[in-house]
Parts: sequence; C-alpha cells; structure tokens
Amino acid sequence: GGVILGAAGVWAGRSWAKKTTPATTAGLCALYVGAFGASHPLAKKIGAWPAVLSVTAASAGAAYALSDAK
Repeated sequence: GGVILGAAGVWAGRSWAKKTTPATTAGLCALYVGAFGASHPLAKKIGAWPAVLSVTAASAGAAYALSDAK
C-alpha cells in the first residue's frame, strides 16, 4: 500500500507543481501525507472505511479547489 501511496503522491505533486505555486504544492503534499496519518486514529473512532472516505474527500476537495479547477 505504501508504494501505491507514494507513487500517487509523486504523480499528484507533479500535477500540482505545473498548475500552482511552490507554496500551494507543498501545502497540498503536506495535506496528502497528513490525511494518510490522520486516517489511522480517525478509524478507531468512526471505522476504517468512513475514515478513509473522510480524509480522501477533504484531500480531493482541497486539491480540486487549489489546483485542478485552474
């Protein structure tokens, strides 16, 4: 799973770098990694799939608003 997470992160980071500033790209990368980390303790409270869906929705929404919509 970590290899896929890393590969997707590199692909997304390259895409964000083409469309946004370095600061926005860094912020989105931090959010991507942070969401992965946050999903684990969140899963203990709301369950695994709800946690994954929640952090994915937050990350995807931020990426769309800050990069993909441009």
